[in-house]
Amino acid sequence: MNSHFTTITPQPRAVFLAAWRNLRRTCVAVFGFSIVLNVLMLTGSIYMLQVYDRVLTSQSVETLLALFAIVVVLYAFLGFFDFLRARILGLAAVRLDLALGAGAFAQLLRQGLPGVPRAGQPVAAPSQPLQNLDTVRGFLSGGAVGALFDAPLVPLYLVVLYLVHPMLCAVTIAGALVTAALAWANHLLTRDAIDRTLAGESAERELAERSRRGAEAIFGMGMQGAVVSRWQGLRNVALAAGQRSGHPAEMIAATSRAFRMLLQSAILSAGAWLVIQGEITGGMIIASSILSGKALGPVDQIIGNWRAIQRAARARDALRRSFADAPDTLAVVDLPEPQGHIELRDVTKLAPPSANNSERRPLLDEVGFSLEPGDGLAIVGPSGSGKSTLARVLMGIVTPDAGEVRLDGATLDQWAPERLGRHLGYLPQLPDLLPGTARDHIARFDPSVTDEMVIEAAKVVGIHELILSLPKGYATEVGGAGGATLSGGQMQRLGLARAICGRPKVVVLDEPNAHLDAAGDEALARVITLLRRAGSVVIVVTHRPAALAVLNKALVLKDGRVERFGPVSDVLGPTAVLPANDHIPLAPAAMPARLGWEPVVVQAAPAAENLFTRLANVLETAQVPPHGADVPEADPPMPRRVAQAMARLGDQSAAGRR
Repeated sequence: MNSHFTTITPQPRAVFLAAWRNLRRTCVAVFGFSIVLNVLMLTGSIYMLQVYDRVLTSQSVETLLALFAIVVVLYAFLGFFDFLRARILGLAAVRLDLALGAGAFAQLLRQGLPGVPRAGQPVAAPSQPLQNLDTVRGFLSGGAVGALFDAPLVPLYLVVLYLVHPMLCAVTIAGALVTAALAWANHLLTRDAIDRTLAGESAERELAERSRRGAEAIFGMGMQGAVVSRWQGLRNVALAAGQRSGHPAEMIAATSRAFRMLLQSAILSAGAWLVIQGEITGGMIIASSILSGKALGPVDQIIGNWRAIQRAARARDALRRSFADAPDTLAVVDLPEPQGHIELRDVTKLAPPSANNSERRPLLDEVGFSLEPGDGLAIVGPSGSGKSTLARVLMGIVTPDAGEVRLDGATLDQWAPERLGRHLGYLPQLPDLLPGTARDHIARFDPSVTDEMVIEAAKVVGIHELILSLPKGYATEVGGAGGATLSGGQMQRLGLARAICGRPKVVVLDEPNAHLDAAGDEALARVITLLRRAGSVVIVVTHRPAALAVLNKALVLKDGRVERFGPVSDVLGPTAVLPANDHIPLAPAAMPARLGWEPVVVQAAPAAENLFTRLANVLETAQVPPHGADVPEADPPMPRRVAQAMARLGDQSAAGRR
């Protein structure tokens, strides 16, 4: 296959800037419509002036009818242009969502990765990019945005008032300055309170979402009251901050409305005095009052909608930072299909800085090893040693701070993510099902995956019959609120089928047998065996020794560093201790050939069950006695290594009783 450059996805920052430039061009057109609208809004003032000064003095019905007909036409145009402006803004909001929605959702997914900070999230910003986008879209399609386009046209009304009489214009300007001062005071008084309100709402939403996901443990341990109290406390903090921001805003908004009404009375009084002086006519009084109200109307609306404007501005800033902080996509070459040569070179991954401590401790410290196609690696170590972090680094889920991961000699960022993902399989510790059918999940929601590939993966894992027993078979919804209820083990096996669908070259399984029973363990061993025979690299993070029987290499992690790496029999040999909380020595049977073996499954003796209760009810393993121990020969039907394992278990049980 000839290499060629693939189509490059635009950079997230460029996508945001392009969408915002398009929005600016739309805003220019909307401002043009606003100019026409505000000119047409002069219709009422001019009509009142003509009625009082022309119709009433001439007593002409024909003139009144002609003026009224003109007013009807002008108001029809006013309504049409107002509709066009609102429609254009609504379509602009939809176009903005279409341009940024996929990127915002991608950033939301990225925030779910471990160790990834929420990009562009200041203290008071909404925590999710989609929420930010919804806020901006709702503001653009709402009524408050119209006042922002009308505010720059206030001088138009002031010019008309000046033509009526300079004194009326001066009174209106003075009122506008007072209203602007009120708006600025509103901004200063509510700025910090709005930030605290948004921060409180973000914390309350996060607790609510996490509580919903952990509802099983909450109800199982009777934590409802404590969690509800905790949520109520956060809710009260957010409500109190909202009230603190609302009090000055409501007071200033009420003051602004009252002052505008007072200003209209002042205009009437000044106009009456000018009529007495013979400088203007009676019709000009009414027209001037309407014009002054129109001049100050946008400012009054801005004050009344200030909190919505502030929220939209902060959401826009947070959205911009989210796109700016997103990793750039690189120009990649369409590399050949990988064979599965994995190499880690001095990989170091630091923990993200915390709020109370900026020092970043190493989660992985100069980890290095290499694997060949068909290898099976067990990653073992105590809790917190970096096993899951290493699995995520291998999958490219998190990027190392130093060192590199290479697949067939190329770093992971040299592959297009979608193409690389087809050759990788991953089963996390806690598989979560998205809303979709069983087929969708196994196929990874990829429409190009055939039914044969889906059924093959399900049969290999051993859940084909289970899926057929569901109400609609493979078309049964298994994720979301209305999906079929599956046990933890069934969900894990479904996730395992998803991981191996398409026979990926590299498969990483993080605690794959944590929720499996004995049958599930056997299916897992069969899956690992078949994958390795097909030339795939299988990496298993485990505390349980059952999977070690079908793997040929082991890596021991402690405090993020590699303590031992090599063949299982060498790393976890007769004198080795499994680096987990159980401290069980084991060394699985040596394989006659790397790809030509079958897994050995041995159940623990009943007398030794108390030694393995923390591992599983049924333990699949093969162990050898310490060096030099005298083990009697087993009966011919029982393999020698199985007999040795049984004898070793009996010795451990007797030692435990002593």
